[in-house]
Amino acid sequence: MNIAMLVYEFPPRIVGGLGTYAGEMSQQLVKLGHDVIVLTMNDGTLPSRETWHGVEVHRPAHVDLTDSLPALVHEDLRRWGRGLKFFSDIFAYNVLSASRLVNELVLKEEKKIDIVAAHDWLSVIAGTCCKRELNIPLVFHVHSTERGRTLGGGSPVVNALESTGGTASDLVVTVSHAMRDELVGLGFSEQKIRVCYDAVDPEKYDPGKINPVDVKRLRERYGLTEGDKMILYVGRLTAVKGVDRLVNAMPRIIEKIPKAKLVVVGLGDMQDYLGSLVHSVGVGDNTSLRTEFVPEEERILHYAACDVAAFPSLYEPFGIVCTEAMSMGKPVVVGAAGISGLREQVVPSGPNETGFHVNPQDPNDIAWAVTSILGDEDLAKRLGENARKRVLQMFTWEEAASSLIRVYEEACGKQTA
Repeated sequence: MNIAMLVYEFPPRIVGGLGTYAGEMSQQLVKLGHDVIVLTMNDGTLPSRETWHGVEVHRPAHVDLTDSLPALVHEDLRRWGRGLKFFSDIFAYNVLSASRLVNELVLKEEKKIDIVAAHDWLSVIAGTCCKRELNIPLVFHVHSTERGRTLGGGSPVVNALESTGGTASDLVVTVSHAMRDELVGLGFSEQKIRVCYDAVDPEKYDPGKINPVDVKRLRERYGLTEGDKMILYVGRLTAVKGVDRLVNAMPRIIEKIPKAKLVVVGLGDMQDYLGSLVHSVGVGDNTSLRTEFVPEEERILHYAACDVAAFPSLYEPFGIVCTEAMSMGKPVVVGAAGISGLREQVVPSGPNETGFHVNPQDPNDIAWAVTSILGDEDLAKRLGENARKRVLQMFTWEEAASSLIRVYEEACGKQTA
């Protein structure tokens, strides 16, 4: 199959989980024998065209539309202020990518494209254009929604673009059954939606490949001594991720486990607030905030160093950091209220138990789960072993790519006019 993938971020330009997904999935599709062309953003420093691990990558040179765009756009976008530059970049990327695929790759170079896949609202303008111009099926990938990310509100323009993708596409792919239910509630056709889980590379995220000396050195970096219990949060520092609730749970955790230490790694608009919160609740001596980008190799080492990983998200379509921690054989505590793909990853009871579900709005519930794991080494070990087994069974890129190809083949067989 000849696949065109439209995705806002792609290695080496990774902003979040979408970039990781696109890089891993495109490689896996190539390994399965498919041809993949990726059209993605160019920040001005990257080559316009290259082959990356067998994937043909196109990054059309950027053009800045900021000066003229305010006269053309919805009032909602004008209220974005400096954020209008972001939308301008997105709009230009979509137009340039559609033009590159249609005019250069297909018409001029005579490349055959069987299907176009657009990821989130960030690429849906190009996706709908390419479907129409090339008369090929469009699969719209929804990794999260604007209403979900903003806990119920967000931009009317972005909401409308997501709705357009749902209407114009032949099939919609999303990352969990929880997300499927959300999309149905937003008016997407239930008959169009297919669930394909995200994944992780268990050979890369393998606790057996970690040097204990490196683990010891990392723990010492955060002031952890022998006997200290490390709680790890990795992810964006935003309200939707619930990391502030985790900080608020720390006083109760320390009451039960005095040697508990929280390590928070990530970037986001809450980082200053979290710094103040840590001190206001009196857990500065037991908390380390590392607000910087951490390379993947070092992130893997953080998982290896921790005793429990906690992700108390209020909204989480899938939660690939949880999958990474599970692959590293770590017990996990996850938010399980509302839209939560984490609920589908983590088994909370029975012989295959991998961690605990909590109400992310309740610091007491978070504290109960964390202390239950930290206070019982046998339980923690069993949960971690089960967690890795579950990843190997359900959340590998091989399984994810095979599932996705079945959806693409279905779309090609049911293309609408």
